[in-house]
Amino acid sequence: MTNLDPMPSVEDLKAQAKRLRSQMASMNTPVSHSQSLELLAQQMGLRDWNTLQARAAALSNHRPPWAVGDFVRGRYLDQPCSGRILSLTAIAGGRYRMTLHLDDPVDVVTFDSFSSFRQRINATVDSHGISVGKRSDGVPHLVLNH
Repeated sequence: MTNLDPMPSVEDLKAQAKRLRSQMASMNTPVSHSQSLELLAQQMGLRDWNTLQARAAALSNHRPPWAVGDFVRGRYLDQPCSGRILSLTAIAGGRYRMTLHLDDPVDVVTFDSFSSFRQRINATVDSHGISVGKRSDGVPHLVLNH
């Protein structure tokens, strides 16, 4: 499993600074809100809060729309499916390689006298949740709902 988002969001950073301020106050070392923001930036190896905030905001534009453990719904081989994301890796071109564990297995064979069920699937999807791979009729293998 690859950590795709080591930088918390700006909102998470502000909440972390608030917790830091409370902890410092409980240790009889009160700091202002702006001081706690600056301390947080320094703890993360950055010059100041403005630099940290800018970096977090810039990275938020590149965050994947999902995370490991997320519950997703959609269609696999044009059949309804739902399940959890077991692994997620960012790859080139704004695409993601993911492994899903489906709640209910999906029959991947369309032949009437034979079945083959899959419950764990691997797919490469774009940021909209549409797989790169397609069936011979042009329908994507996997389409996730947002």
